[in-house]
Amino acid sequence: MNKDNQDYIMKNYPQISFPNELMKKHSTFGVGGPAKVLLLPKKEIEVKNILKYCNQNKIKTCFIGSGSNLLFSDEGFNGVIISLKKAFKNLAVSDDGFIKVGSGVILVKMVAQAIKNNIKGLESLSGVPGTLGGALYMNAGAYGSEISNYFISARLLDINGDEVTLTNDDVSFSYRKSTFPSSHILVEAIFKCEKGDIDKILSNKNKFSKSRRNNQPLKYRSAGSVFKNPSQKIAAGYLIDQSGLKGVQKGGAMISDKHANFIVNLGDASSEDILYLIKLIKRKVIKKFNIELELEIKLLGFKENMLKDIV
Repeated sequence: MNKDNQDYIMKNYPQISFPNELMKKHSTFGVGGPAKVLLLPKKEIEVKNILKYCNQNKIKTCFIGSGSNLLFSDEGFNGVIISLKKAFKNLAVSDDGFIKVGSGVILVKMVAQAIKNNIKGLESLSGVPGTLGGALYMNAGAYGSEISNYFISARLLDINGDEVTLTNDDVSFSYRKSTFPSSHILVEAIFKCEKGDIDKILSNKNKFSKSRRNNQPLKYRSAGSVFKNPSQKIAAGYLIDQSGLKGVQKGGAMISDKHANFIVNLGDASSEDILYLIKLIKRKVIKKFNIELELEIKLLGFKENMLKDIV
């Protein structure tokens, strides 16, 4: 994007726009260079107008939630990043198990509210980071349950800022994938769940929380699981571990010695450190098992030549 575009956005949205904002401040990895403009809208009309302007002026645009499951390049992002972590915060849980929730709501908060209302089925997601929007787009799941199991419908905004409604019949879900249009912003979604026994729900939640604490490197910054599991029977972490990569470091980044499918920031990791380890993992696993691992995290701002052998 050019400086005229940047100046226009800053002039018209002074309260919610941040020029040349370092994305490491908005990423769970703690890594990332400056975006030309970071926008933190609070109102739906702001999102609609920004989308329309960016589309009309062919400005590269990316939507994020809380910054989990993302790796930003240290070179930055030549466009507009729209963070929805301060927008679309509505959350309502009805007595009959319906949940209507804005895409900016942190998933953990939605799950906690569901549990408070004796709703079962979502407790395995209680430790999954990020917002509802990102979770639904990537069909987040854990311990055999996926958020799409309860999905009814969603309201979105297209690149022109116009509203679109999609139902369960319109969207296909698979492992860490959905067919929601990548150019659309999810505004809110409706889920239908069932009531359950609160003691059993809390027991399940505590079991899943304990498993996370025991098996995931929660004391370090990360983007969660880096690679998708190749199948229900084969875990990416197992393949990486068996390839002898646990604990391998590059600069300030390390393949976790606790869970091999996590790359952690030891404090001063660069995006190139992490990218190096991603490439190393893919290369070693292919050589040992003839299995090509697919990324679960999204890479943003990298030049094409840097992504060779990754995507």
